[in-house]
Amino acid sequence: MTDRSRHLIGLLLGAEEDWPQAFEALLHRVGTVTLNGTEHEFGSRRLTIEPFDLTDPVRVGLVIDRLAYWYYHPREWLKKAALMNGTYLLNSPFTFQSMEKHSAYCAMLRLGLKIPKTVLVPYKNPVDNVRWAYTSAKYNKEFDLDAIAEDLGYPLYMKPFDGGGWRGVSRINDKVDLHSAYDASGEMLMHLQATIDYDKFARALSIGAETMVMDFRPDEPMHNRYAVSHDFLSPSAGHQTVAISRIVNAFFGWEFNSCEMLVKGDSVHPIDYANACPDVAVTSLHYYFPWAISALVKWSVFSLATGRRSSVDLHTERYFEIADDESLDYDAKVDAYLGLADEHFETAKYHEWCAEHLGDFDLRVRDWFAGPDFDRLLRETVTTTYPAHEHDQFLDHFRGLLNQWVVEQG
Repeated sequence: MTDRSRHLIGLLLGAEEDWPQAFEALLHRVGTVTLNGTEHEFGSRRLTIEPFDLTDPVRVGLVIDRLAYWYYHPREWLKKAALMNGTYLLNSPFTFQSMEKHSAYCAMLRLGLKIPKTVLVPYKNPVDNVRWAYTSAKYNKEFDLDAIAEDLGYPLYMKPFDGGGWRGVSRINDKVDLHSAYDASGEMLMHLQATIDYDKFARALSIGAETMVMDFRPDEPMHNRYAVSHDFLSPSAGHQTVAISRIVNAFFGWEFNSCEMLVKGDSVHPIDYANACPDVAVTSLHYYFPWAISALVKWSVFSLATGRRSSVDLHTERYFEIADDESLDYDAKVDAYLGLADEHFETAKYHEWCAEHLGDFDLRVRDWFAGPDFDRLLRETVTTTYPAHEHDQFLDHFRGLLNQWVVEQG
């Protein structure tokens, strides 16, 4: 007699509608997966926010979180679900809460990655605490903001130490920009970061064991920022961008994250790689949207069917041992870190498992994106995102890019 196991995936959502509908449609097309005599079936539900007893049972085995990085009530429910019920989380609220962008910079500098020179400066304005005035007067050391900027070199960037979807990010071209941005920072704690003279701005989206590196053009409007450009990096830089993205995620226990890197020749400089809610909108990813949702479905299914477990124990000392090994050069260290990351993500096992149990899934994905259900979703997204006089323009734009993806899948 064959055993059956029913897995439920929880979607913790904010204002998104495009990718959740695509995810639900593709998950339905997975069907039943038989593994070691057990038939695994998969479904999903959109999670609601309500009071919860800390001992309440949790029905979902895996949660894709797009909300809790800023909405604290569901964040605390995720912690309860993970600690008490063993629920698998994409992403970890434990490390995203404690390892914000500042900690991420420090950790990757410790590994020897090429992070641009970064300085943390004190608050411009008092924090909301009655002890601030006394402490500031007695212990805050005066500093020369202009001298710090001169040392970093113009242009540079000022940005909050904890990130937040481009909140408070300023390009600083001169002293006027510097003081204007610092005065406006208020109670935000800010980094000053040197910039790099770069050839390409690469943005990598990583989902579990898969990574897609994209040619990102930050000065373009959102619908045109990701260029459909293959092999736009040298082989060495391409390898590094994939490796760094996966290393960052494995180090912090993240599974659904984007990493931004400035690339000059073969030199890769990560500048932003702690994104609890990476962009997966069809109106920005367009051509790359089918890959992203397919990878999200496959990683979720793989994790549940194989009984993969997440952990809050990061074992960072293993990475630091490599960092301190003076016999290894930079490239050798990156490859050694990548070895640990691939071990963490079970990369080889994942690809073998997908080939065995989801062999025709990519064809089902292609057929869905080529069909009327996705076209309805795309039209719905465009008409709710853009003004009426731009509907035809953007429908043609996104249909063209997504049809290119369909054709290239053969």
